Amino acid sequence: MTAFEEAGPATNALRDRLAQAHLYLCTDAREARGDFDAFVAACFAGGVDIIQLRDKSLEAARELELLEVLARRAREAGALFSVNDRADLAVLAGADVLHVGQGDLTPAQCRRLAPGALVGRSTHDETQLAAARDDADVDYFCAGPVWATPTKPGRPGVGLELVRAAARPGAGSGAGAGPGVAVKPWFAIGGIDETNLGQVVDAGATRAVVVRVLTEADDPQAVATRLRGRLTS
Repeated sequence: MTAFEEAGPATNALRDRLAQAHLYLCTDAREARGDFDAFVAACFAGGVDIIQLRDKSLEAARELELLEVLARRAREAGALFSVNDRADLAVLAGADVLHVGQGDLTPAQCRRLAPGALVGRSTHDETQLAAARDDADVDYFCAGPVWATPTKPGRPGVGLELVRAAARPGAGSGAGAGPGVAVKPWFAIGGIDETNLGQVVDAGATRAVVVRVLTEADDPQAVATRLRGRLTS
């Protein structure tokens, strides 16, 4: 029996919400601005479906405080919130999603440590992409970075070809994939903003992870509304 078949009603409800998600934001703690609560509320109001707090500078206690804020805003919006890397914090925060990179805990380890959370996986080439798609412990994966970004210093952009590979039918079987079975959700990621989102959509993506286009926006709610509209049009 696979992890998908063993999932209880709560996990399946999260997967149903994930299947409807298109716009995913990664944000730092915005400590210098002091507006984390207002910012995430505005982004959720604009249509962001998932927000991940990703800030390597935070001590665990402070991260938990902010995750409590993020959880409350996500519940109010009927959206999801995500923890980066830390299975312990995901459990303590009751996170909807735990996202890990290639050098972090394996998806199977995440599933054991945080059984109530969905598991996301970063992929940077077609081999990793296929492995994530075929891994029953991975609920979604990200493909990129499409373009180089300062949020991932030293990692070159992989270009649109990885997005095209993710969009190709049969590029990895996926958990339970087959006739009549939905393809595992995946998100394009890396340097995506309003100027290049069209290229990502043309390459086959219907979901995207964004960072600076919202974290640096004067009106993040309005920008989020425009982005999500272009992903679902």
